[in-house]
Amino acid sequence: MDIKRYKETFLSYLQRETLTKTPENLYLPIEYIMNLGGKRIRPVLALMSCDLFGTDYKKALEAALCVEMFHNFTLIHDDIMDRAELRRGKETVHKKWDLNAGILSGDALMILSYQRLESYHGHVYKELMSLFNQVAIEVCEGQQLDIDFESMTTVDLNTYFKMISCKTAVLVGCSLRMGAIVAAATQEDQEEIYEFGRNLGIAFQLQDDYLDTFGTSDFGKKIGGDILEHKKTYLYIKTLQLADDKDKKALLDLYGSDDTSDAKVQTVKELFIKYQTDRLLLQEIEKYTTKAFKNVERLSLGKQGKDALISFGNGLMKRKK
Repeated sequence: MDIKRYKETFLSYLQRETLTKTPENLYLPIEYIMNLGGKRIRPVLALMSCDLFGTDYKKALEAALCVEMFHNFTLIHDDIMDRAELRRGKETVHKKWDLNAGILSGDALMILSYQRLESYHGHVYKELMSLFNQVAIEVCEGQQLDIDFESMTTVDLNTYFKMISCKTAVLVGCSLRMGAIVAAATQEDQEEIYEFGRNLGIAFQLQDDYLDTFGTSDFGKKIGGDILEHKKTYLYIKTLQLADDKDKKALLDLYGSDDTSDAKVQTVKELFIKYQTDRLLLQEIEKYTTKAFKNVERLSLGKQGKDALISFGNGLMKRKK
């Protein structure tokens, strides 16, 4: 499987699409966000899955564009809700234009994502739409849970896992299953490759949380950003569960303060380390990565196809084995 080829094919296809129409103030923000870059993981997965199940991967280009458009719609609205000013190093849509443009262009982009599936017919179209509708509402549910967490002192771990599954992981699984649907894979294979993507997506998000606190500066983000933003990550939730009363109060006080110093980040990190929640998080990452690879083992693919998925998973998680 040639990841580079999938990405280049998708980007070439995207460039041929006319995203700017009239009125320009509706469509220019859409063209802007769609060409802002990114890894294009979701469309690549849709194409890869279609190819793995023995069908010309170009037949999944419309499905790939659908999930990428939807993903970028969520980014526009997430940035509005987070009051973010930068996305991939450039101005966010609502900052470059205005709030109304962000809302309306985001809405239009979501509708355009659905339109991409109209090129499919019969049961393929029905299966794609049914899957996409389910995943789309789950993404909204995940975003709402994430917003709810901001005003909550304590969060249940099961609810946290539901949040990251819905907000991040299900769209990864959806991308893979869409490619499988286009390729007319069996229901069993569709379900397994979806679960592969969902479990890998959870592992990836957990790893992102770990690196935000325990990574290095070459990770590309300010270390300790989640702490300073008081995000209720696995590290925070698990430490609150395990801490004695004194340390629990200290952690709650730190998350309730406006202090943005490096000393605050270091103190919180020391609490995480004291209760070994950093190690527990690494175990969770390994657990979900292993679950993803077990999904691969159950697919009715040959060794080459399974190896391709495992290689992709190891690459995404930056694992050497």
